[in-house]
Amino acid sequence: MVSFEYKITNGTGLHARPAGMLVKTAQSCTSKITVSGNGKSADATKLFAVLGLNTKSGDVISFSISGKDEEGDRRKIEAFCKENL
Repeated sequence: MVSFEYKITNGTGLHARPAGMLVKTAQSCTSKITVSGNGKSADATKLFAVLGLNTKSGDVISFSISGKDEEGDRRKIEAFCKENL
C-alpha cells in the first residue's frame, strides 16, 4: 500500500465537476483507492462518497492506494490532483 497527501488549492474545493473527474480517474486505475478528509473516508470510485467528504480549499486530503500497480496509480492520481485540485 502507498499513500500521499494533497492540499486542495482550487478556490472552490472538491465540488461536483472535479469530484466527477477524480472518480473517472480512479475508475481507470487497477488499484483500490481510498480518499480521506475531514475525518471521513470514501471509495474514490464513488461520486457521492467523494462529495460527502465536504472538502474545501485549504483542506488536506489523503489517498491510500493498494493493488497491482500501486506506484503507477499513485502517480496518475497525484498528477490529477496537481492539475485539477
